Amino acid sequence: MSRRILLFIIVGAALASPLLLPGGARAQGSPLVLPQVQLGFGAPTTPAEVATGLQILALLTVLTLAPSILVMTTSFTRIVIVLAFMRQALGMQQTPPNPVLIGMALFLTFFSMAPVGTRIHREALQPYLSDQIDYLTALRRAEAPLRKFMLHQTREKDLALFVRLSRQERPATPADVPITTIIPAFLISELKTAFQIGFMLFIPFLIVDMVIASVLLSLGMMMLPPILISLPFKLMLFVMVDGWALLVGSLMQSFT
Repeated sequence: MSRRILLFIIVGAALASPLLLPGGARAQGSPLVLPQVQLGFGAPTTPAEVATGLQILALLTVLTLAPSILVMTTSFTRIVIVLAFMRQALGMQQTPPNPVLIGMALFLTFFSMAPVGTRIHREALQPYLSDQIDYLTALRRAEAPLRKFMLHQTREKDLALFVRLSRQERPATPADVPITTIIPAFLISELKTAFQIGFMLFIPFLIVDMVIASVLLSLGMMMLPPILISLPFKLMLFVMVDGWALLVGSLMQSFT
């Protein structure tokens, strides 16, 4: 065993010996080039350098808050809650697993938000990358499609609630409503809509559970859990009606 270890050390040293040659040269004579990464901080000398540093800081902040922005300003909240209700209505606690539900909700969010993303890319991102507008103008242009989407999905009652809580004057037009008021109102509306859809999803499966429980009770099988018998029937019903297509189609149509 010791001979094998010694042989392994010798072979490893032979392979690493080209890296230890003077001047960093290999045995074949070609230099070994290693990448170098340097980080440093220095005092800015021009206002442009200060502005660039602030822009980098703002970009890093936005990247840190990206998951929250995805949840707060897109259709992700409604989709993921409805999918969770669907799994619970079927009576399966871990199928589909959470990574599958989250991934499905993300891709459905990208699909439903594609028109908004296309408009942001065309009106804000491309002009900014082409140096046609500054970043403040790009942010205002990117905010407009999101504002329109959220206002379209927000109930007037929820929006009025947060306008009243903000103690501001009543806006004359929807464009006068600040984005900080639209986002919480949009979230409340999304939660209410998701719970309404979840209630409708529970009704057919609840009927199946009640029928199975009544049949078992009439047969005197009171010790047999109804969930063991109703689960296959609910799965069969869900598959026969093409439940995933109906559910996803209804979700996507709810945003139009």
